[in-house]
Amino acid sequence: MGLTRQYLRYEPAALFGLVASARAGVAFVALRGERGRYVAVPACEHVFVWDTRKGEKVLILKGLKHQVSCLCPSPDGLHLAVGYEDGAIRVFNLLSGESTITFNGHKAAVTALQYDHLGGRLVSGSKDTEVIVWDVINESGLYRLRGHKDVITQVLFLKEKNLLVTCSKDTLVKWWDLDTQHCFKTLVGHRAEVWGMALLSEEKRLITGSADSELRVWDLTYIQEVKDPDEPESKKSKGSSSPGAEENTEEDETLELDEHPEERIVKCSKVGSIMREGRDRVVTLGMDRMGKFLACHGTDAVLEVFSVLSEEEIQKKLEKKMKKARKKAKQNSEEEPEKSVELSLQEEIQRVTNVKASSKIKSFDLILSPKGELKMVLLLQNNVIELYNLDLSAQVPQAVRVSRITIGGHRSDVRTLTFSSDNIAILSAAAESVKIWNRSTLQCIRTMECEYALCSLFVPGDRQVIVGTKTGKLQLYDLASGSLMETLDAHDGAVWSIALSPDQHGFVTGGADKCVKFWEFELVKDESSVQKRLSMKHVRVLQLDEDVLCVRYSPNQKLLAVSLLDCTVKVFYVDTLKFFLSLYGHKLPVLCMDICYDGTLIATGSADRNVKIWGLDFGDCHRSLFAHDDSVMYLQFVPKSHLFFTAGKDSKIKQWDADKFEHIQTLEGHHQEVWCLALSPNGDYVVSASHDKSLRLWERTREPLILEEEREMQREAEYEESVAKEEQPVVAGERQGETGLAGKKTIETIKAAERIMEAIELYREEMAKLKEHNAICKAAGKEVPFPVNPILRAYGNITPSAYVLEVFKKVKSSELEESLLVLPFSYVPDLLRLFNEYIQLGSDVELLCRALLFLLKIHFGQITSNQMLVTVIENLKKTTISRVSEVRDVLGFNMAGLQFLKREIEAKDEVTFFADATERFEEKKRKRKKKEKMVLAVL
Repeated sequence: MGLTRQYLRYEPAALFGLVASARAGVAFVALRGERGRYVAVPACEHVFVWDTRKGEKVLILKGLKHQVSCLCPSPDGLHLAVGYEDGAIRVFNLLSGESTITFNGHKAAVTALQYDHLGGRLVSGSKDTEVIVWDVINESGLYRLRGHKDVITQVLFLKEKNLLVTCSKDTLVKWWDLDTQHCFKTLVGHRAEVWGMALLSEEKRLITGSADSELRVWDLTYIQEVKDPDEPESKKSKGSSSPGAEENTEEDETLELDEHPEERIVKCSKVGSIMREGRDRVVTLGMDRMGKFLACHGTDAVLEVFSVLSEEEIQKKLEKKMKKARKKAKQNSEEEPEKSVELSLQEEIQRVTNVKASSKIKSFDLILSPKGELKMVLLLQNNVIELYNLDLSAQVPQAVRVSRITIGGHRSDVRTLTFSSDNIAILSAAAESVKIWNRSTLQCIRTMECEYALCSLFVPGDRQVIVGTKTGKLQLYDLASGSLMETLDAHDGAVWSIALSPDQHGFVTGGADKCVKFWEFELVKDESSVQKRLSMKHVRVLQLDEDVLCVRYSPNQKLLAVSLLDCTVKVFYVDTLKFFLSLYGHKLPVLCMDICYDGTLIATGSADRNVKIWGLDFGDCHRSLFAHDDSVMYLQFVPKSHLFFTAGKDSKIKQWDADKFEHIQTLEGHHQEVWCLALSPNGDYVVSASHDKSLRLWERTREPLILEEEREMQREAEYEESVAKEEQPVVAGERQGETGLAGKKTIETIKAAERIMEAIELYREEMAKLKEHNAICKAAGKEVPFPVNPILRAYGNITPSAYVLEVFKKVKSSELEESLLVLPFSYVPDLLRLFNEYIQLGSDVELLCRALLFLLKIHFGQITSNQMLVTVIENLKKTTISRVSEVRDVLGFNMAGLQFLKREIEAKDEVTFFADATERFEEKKRKRKKKEKMVLAVL
């Protein structure tokens, strides 16, 4: 048996260079008792909380591996619900930064999230066209609502009624009655996708944004408020309409109540439209929490802000208008026009101002501060967060930009990365700037403006850097001053590649003008200074027949490899520039290549998705490897080894062994195309840049990597993914219509079911052993010691039945139903007997009743037809009713006690308990702000 090669594992160390991803929304969050200062933004798979005043990152809510697609803060400000691309929802505690609850129900990305006004329920909409209502307190799903035919774009709870409104890209707005869980009304007044909606004027109006410049406004009348006293009770009920009944109304149609029984709950009629200035589709439409201001934006850089008048303001305006009308009528000696005076929709919803951002807006959030200022946070497409203040007391309110978070990243994709020779500094360059980062602190220490950068290198000594641009220029920067020292017109086309010569006296560049140019460093006298400064001198040129894509020196500086647009790599002697070898075999151009430290191998990566390993002595192809699912964008050897890394457009980074031609490890983390990577000179760090705007640092650990184990882990991950994609189990007797179970089958639910099955197996074995032991004792006529199961001993010598309960309690609340659904029926009889035993003891009555009722629902036919279970069910019926009534009595007693205490305290203080607490809190806040102002004044 041959020796196995040992490799060391590279692990993700950090994510940096990212201010915010434009995939999900931005939201103001309450942190440290302050609202309007901290904002939560998506950052690939994480959520960053930024302090807009200081421009600092104060909290990172760490995700797993899927990108964040949606954010929603809870009404109490203590939690943040985060939706992900894989359909999962995690609820984070903002005080600790920990994820407290996980919900799995959607099969595709979560696109909309909303809490109800108390924060007890959460509703989510997804790309899978389904809406799910979750119970946050019980940490479980309530039900799934089906009906839409395309991506859900917005979901809203009504405060007063138990109703839900959803809109979708299928052009429909649906109203759902959550008591009966069915859609009772569908609005079809839109000709294109409905991208957003909001409830105005104390939920008496609905405003919707579509693909045009119209914001449609609908009047809502809740008909159930007015009831006919002579009408029979059966007709009054909400569920009197058939569950599948839906109403289709055209824009201008209003239908009579008697003809349509579904209009017993709510009646919608279009009252008009507010015209936006933007001609494109609505991207986001939203309101502040007080319901006073409405804002929307399209695919451009303008946010349009409107104010919504309250009932009192409308009344005042009407009276003013009436006064004017009366005055006019008096002058014209006409009768008083009482009925003709009405406010137009434009008067009720008034345009306040337009906010012009520095780039395209992707999302926004509004908050009305106690001072009467409207604060607006905008998440822009180019990795920037902007905060604006709108002074509402001004005659003409104008938005003022108060802060802008930009320093943490580039405005566009990073196209080149380089490490300094001491492994400490990282250079990243994009279309507008060059940034230098400290690897250990991940702080940006220099930012220098540049043209569109394509390649770069640190000059030996690490005091200057050279950047090659798309316009064919070479730009030389001094790092100490952060200034541009020199610009040279190097090529007539883009400078695609730059390589430092091994003797460090010069470098070589390759461009789109079919030239390879050789440069040397020289010291020249500056006119303005006595000291000499570094410069670049052009010494030689190699003219070729095709565009040059990549150039690399061999370590002994004897050979130069040049990749051309004709899919070949040509190797030349450096001294004479004579042709030596041609490496051909790729079907598409070679985008990247590298030569190993001893000059024996050259690896080439191409747009044909293959990596080829060649010998540099004869130019023979050792092996062709299918490396990525898309173009190979970058390739580099690990120093002092024959291992190399490749980066691909398939968002993966892979490590390979050029001797054994084996794939060692895949570094997964980026969510979009990886443009470039760089290895530190000691080989301990890899840094990579992607189209998702993030830079990622990977660190070599001391942990050995065994290929067989790696393959096994990969197979397990593939199996777990395939399990999630399998068909969901069908519940017996469940109608496959509008509603369904909230959860979905995942690897976690299968594992939970397996743990329950193992616990029941152990219980059966132990009971059989106990029976056998009792028989032996009876036969022997004396007590024989009973061997205790090691698992039960680990749990503190508990009984087998108590162990089953312990395992059952450890199943996550959100996964309970799905775990019971995959549990085979052969385990159910034992479980029912155990439930009877537990409920009699009065332990975990709520959990057990929930599980019991669900098991009865899904296995009703088999349980009722089984004669053995008749007595068990009878016993369960008695014990469950008595225990549940006991629990209800305790809850009732506790509630009454708390209300009594509240009344006592209120009577004692002669002021309401909660109002007083709020007042004290406000006073503390005022004092703290005053103190801060004094400190600032002193400074």
